[in-house]
Amino acid sequence: MSIINATTARNNFFKLMEEATTTHEPIFITGKSGNVVVLSEEDYRSMQETFYLCTIPGMREKIIEGLKTPLDECVEDIDE
Repeated sequence: MSIINATTARNNFFKLMEEATTTHEPIFITGKSGNVVVLSEEDYRSMQETFYLCTIPGMREKIIEGLKTPLDECVEDIDE
C-alpha cells in the first residue's frame, strides 16, 4: 500500500497509473483538503460489480455457499 502526498502524486502521475494497473493495490494520496485513493479501472469495475451483486436479495449468501462448494461437485458429467 502506497501513501504519498499530492505534490509527489502530481510529479509522478503516469508512474502511479502504471503502479495501480500492474499491482492492483490502491494508492492513497494525502492532501490539505482531504485524501483520495487511486485504483485501476479494472479494480474499480470489480468493486462496483461486487457492490451490485450484494444488493440482490440472497445473492451474497449464494456466493458464499458457492465458494464453499468443492469444484468437483460443480462439474456435471456430459455424455457425448
